[in-house]
Amino acid sequence: MSYQASRRSLLTAAALAAVTAAGVASYAAVGGPDGGDGGPRPAGPHPDDARPGDRPPGRAPDRAELRRLVAGMSLAEKVGQLFVSRAYGHSATDPDPADAEQNLKLFGVRTAAELVSRYHLGGIIYFSWAHNTRGPQQIAELSAALQRAAAASGSGVPLLLSTDQEHGAVARIGKPATLLPGAMALGARHGAGGAGGTGTGTGTGGTDAGSDSDSAATAEARRAARIAGAELAAMGIRQDYAPVADVNVNPANPVIGVRSFGSDPQAVAALVAAQVRGYQGAGVAATAKHFPGHGDTETDSHVGLPVMRHSRAQWEELDEPPFRAAVEAGVDAVMTAHIVFPALDPSGDPATLSRPIVTGILRERLGFRGVVVTDALDMAGVRQKYGDDRVPVLALKAGCDQLLNPPDLGLAHRSVLAAVEAGELTQARIEESVLRILELKARRGLFDAAHTAAGQTDALVGIPAHLTAADEIAAGTTTLLANPVKLLPLDPAAAPRVLVTGTDPASPSGTTGPPTTVLARELTALGCRATAAPPARAVAAAPGNAAVLVCTYNVPEGDDPQRTLVKELLATGVPVVLVAIRNPYDPARLPACAAELATYTWTDVEMRAAARVVTGAVRPTGRLPVPVPGRYPLGHGLSYD
Repeated sequence: MSYQASRRSLLTAAALAAVTAAGVASYAAVGGPDGGDGGPRPAGPHPDDARPGDRPPGRAPDRAELRRLVAGMSLAEKVGQLFVSRAYGHSATDPDPADAEQNLKLFGVRTAAELVSRYHLGGIIYFSWAHNTRGPQQIAELSAALQRAAAASGSGVPLLLSTDQEHGAVARIGKPATLLPGAMALGARHGAGGAGGTGTGTGTGGTDAGSDSDSAATAEARRAARIAGAELAAMGIRQDYAPVADVNVNPANPVIGVRSFGSDPQAVAALVAAQVRGYQGAGVAATAKHFPGHGDTETDSHVGLPVMRHSRAQWEELDEPPFRAAVEAGVDAVMTAHIVFPALDPSGDPATLSRPIVTGILRERLGFRGVVVTDALDMAGVRQKYGDDRVPVLALKAGCDQLLNPPDLGLAHRSVLAAVEAGELTQARIEESVLRILELKARRGLFDAAHTAAGQTDALVGIPAHLTAADEIAAGTTTLLANPVKLLPLDPAAAPRVLVTGTDPASPSGTTGPPTTVLARELTALGCRATAAPPARAVAAAPGNAAVLVCTYNVPEGDDPQRTLVKELLATGVPVVLVAIRNPYDPARLPACAAELATYTWTDVEMRAAARVVTGAVRPTGRLPVPVPGRYPLGHGLSYD
């Protein structure tokens, strides 16, 4: 089946699953965070209105106090608050020589601390490739040093330190921090109605029951986010660019896929709201992304400009519900998408630069009054129509507040200053965004305690209760797609010989795996005699085994070495168990096997969960959160009799 046909199938399935919200609320026009000076407060939820208990005790934003702080800033300081930049190095003041040289080349300074001071930055984003994330204690020390630099320069406003810690396919911080199942794995648990372990630990690792209306699965999604948020906060990170609110209805989507909770907009909405409450309950700003929805694109906005072909009615049915749910849950921030969406704005501008989308829909229709952050401005999707000097100005004119990771920070900063001086942007417009950003910082307690307390990393990051909770949550995610000859579960009491082979992608954080080795090790620990072999030796090693488990990773249509490997293994006569370790669409592109599983993630926690399902240590309870066109419907999943 072609990708285009598969896309149409998923689109139809998702549309049938959607429940259209009755009526459209009317919202007042939005000026500043509370309607502008003297203006009406817009209808709709505000991040300050989150449910009691979802936000740790701390400072409620005092808008009058924050307005006085903004009034005392210079224009350069105000503009600096709008920017969130990368910086190279594990230390704010003593980076490795290569990182210092990279900072000098890009920013004209050698250290992250100097960068904060020069541009009066509002935030720093951490990346593993920028060498910011060597380990929890190092990250906490980096965070504290950056906050000291912010306190000593300019207006003294604390930084909002952020990262992309979605878990699953995108994780910047790895072991010894806790790695949890990603979004689609949690979606598989939701499809099963929350069956599986629920955990009874204490602290953030224990059961987080949520509201009475939460299902067991949404409570577990919330629990996962609370654990993730607690660990980020312990490292000084107070904004996470998660959860992903995109509804993945396109199997060919190259950039979302398993980062989405699934293709059913109502299920995605429930899980997004749960994770917003979990993150923010742990003191970390959640960021719903990528508005207005990136789930039905076939271009990666990192390298091109995707076009979303949904009609306005389809958008309302499929793409809007998770973002509306996030707003209603009191989400602190929403991230824009670098996509063209003609039904919402026929101008051809990407959503990040579209006033009809950012202000007209997100602010006015959905009533969102928190912080709007752009997706990274160094991505190709936002740079094709306008130059790097115009993009930040146009993003602010559209209604964005935070300008994330511009390719040339100096140029971007100068361009915004010049736009104000020329009258294209007013000081009042800049101050609206600065005030929203400061309110977010106040909500997250940064004006009271910007530094991480001593000992917090050891007390919270990667602790046994969190690691146990991660395994408990993962236990309900593995989906048994096929088992026609009842090959599974293998009987560990018989000590069966098992060969594990297939694709070994690098861990998202670089700290786990390789998946075939982890899977073999876990099977052995459960009673099997399992060995891992590379694909080049797997066919010769297959005879004599009770089963061969072959891990596949995003098998494309057409000829592919993974398809060749599966065919050759089937030809040996040894029963083959297909384990799709990322997108669950692989079975539709491969010959049928004796058993087929989907894990949605290839980190250690999901490989351990898969091993427990294979050996019957736990019953499979996951259900497909997306249909696999031509093979399995939405919600499909088997268990053992």
